[in-house]
Amino acid sequence: MRRRHEYRDRHEAGLRLGELLAEREWRDPLVLGLARGGVVVGHAVAGVLGAPLDVAVARKIGAPGQPEFGVGAVTPDGPPCYDERSLSMLGLRPAQLSDACRAERAEARRRAVVYQRGRPPQPRAGRDLLVVDDGLATGVTARAALRALRADRPHSLVFAAPVCAPDAAAALKSDADEVLCLLAPHGFRSVGQWYADFRQTGDDEVIELLETS
Repeated sequence: MRRRHEYRDRHEAGLRLGELLAEREWRDPLVLGLARGGVVVGHAVAGVLGAPLDVAVARKIGAPGQPEFGVGAVTPDGPPCYDERSLSMLGLRPAQLSDACRAERAEARRRAVVYQRGRPPQPRAGRDLLVVDDGLATGVTARAALRALRADRPHSLVFAAPVCAPDAAAALKSDADEVLCLLAPHGFRSVGQWYADFRQTGDDEVIELLETS
């Protein structure tokens, strides 16, 4: 019988995800933690694989009046990525979200600068890029990150997470060469339900993990 919580915290989830990924052969792998919680998971994955760790930044664009309901996402550069089904359901057009898009892009750029701390990004062309998050719910931020990273011409682009909503994982396969989930439960309601400790990850923790990886 499954424990009440599958994972103690993001670090344990990352170790278990790393064990799954270590069963494969990778070409010069680079682990990219999706900020912020994905960096904690990615740090553990990178340790298991003996691979370097870098950060990917994407920001959710929330619906008007429902900021937690992601209808799109944006990275520091490149066009925003919208979930057409959510837009249709809410009767929204991208133009109506332009202010939210600008605000989230500005925050994405701020975070990218803060996290890199003057360090150039790890080279990405020709490598296996493993984009890691603490979980996949709607998939909007993961999709935006993957589309931005595709422009870096990787050898392969893989998304991996300890737990994924089955529908979101299936939909993400159009943007990743492979989607790997330790769990894809039909009873999925939220990422946090699978963690005993799902406290918010702060900027300082992200910076420390990137500097010590």
